[in-house]
Amino acid sequence: MAKAKDKDKHAGGTIALNKRARHEYHIDQRYEAGIALQGWELKALRAGRINFGDGYAVVLKGEIFLVGTSIPPLISASTHVIAEDRRTRKLLLHKQEIDQLIGAVERKGYTLVPIAMYWKGNKVKVEIGLARGKQAHDKRDAEKERDWQREKQRTMRAHNREA
Repeated sequence: MAKAKDKDKHAGGTIALNKRARHEYHIDQRYEAGIALQGWELKALRAGRINFGDGYAVVLKGEIFLVGTSIPPLISASTHVIAEDRRTRKLLLHKQEIDQLIGAVERKGYTLVPIAMYWKGNKVKVEIGLARGKQAHDKRDAEKERDWQREKQRTMRAHNREA
């Protein structure tokens, strides 16, 4: 029984979050995609080496690729492999999901942004969002709401301590 609990504990875990995406975009839908990686990239991800902030997804020839995400190689990476840290990586989705995403991007003007990268079992998954860009006033409104929620929590904690 203890072994089953240990497996569940190590089954998933966040590798990276793209906080900038939540600030810059309204995320309407989320999709879970696999990602085609090389061996040295997996080792670098296990070590937590990823820069996710400038990444975005593009549609090329009916497939979706992750562009602009940097996975710097480890120093101990294999010497016979030329490690390109900003290479374009293929996202693995079902054909129906790809068709939906292509339609939204080309007809409605949405953008595909990576939101999170995480382990699911022994596989790496990327959560991509179908997003619309926020304008400056939307960002200010979101910041005000976040500050208000924080202040409300502080007030509630202080009130609960007094009671």
